[in-house]
Amino acid sequence: MAHPKETRDRVRRSFVFDRLSLEIASAKCGVAYSTARRWKDDALEAGDDWDKAQTAQLMAGGGIEGAARQMLAGLLTQYQATMDELETSEMKPADKVSMLASLADAYNKTINASKRILPETNELAIAMGVVQRLAAFIKDRHPEHIAAFADVLGPFGDELATAYG
Repeated sequence: MAHPKETRDRVRRSFVFDRLSLEIASAKCGVAYSTARRWKDDALEAGDDWDKAQTAQLMAGGGIEGAARQMLAGLLTQYQATMDELETSEMKPADKVSMLASLADAYNKTINASKRILPETNELAIAMGVVQRLAAFIKDRHPEHIAAFADVLGPFGDELATAYG
């Protein structure tokens, strides 16, 4: 059974903006998972990466930064605990050096991973953040225009995903 474009758009919105898994988004919209998976793959081939769009949406809402801060805080906590243990332990100096090298390596890998991930989605996150601010502005200051804005927002979101995704 062929589904209308609106159904595909609802699945995409549920996946990207509601951060539902593709399985749940497809079930919510009454679409077979295999169909939703095909739509997602077809969109990727056309330049619309739903995963990047979802990540960018998460970043626009502060989620990635919060997760990155939590990850770094956990690493620093472990680093400090290990340093405290090294100062009071009677480990051999060579073992202490090995432990310090492992800590430094873990820290460098964490920082480098962040640098590799964030540039890919940063522009889209900024664009989505601006659109969200515009929506809030229109809702607060020009509520009579919110329906027209909503009509334009769906297709424009696709344009953003194609341009930045």
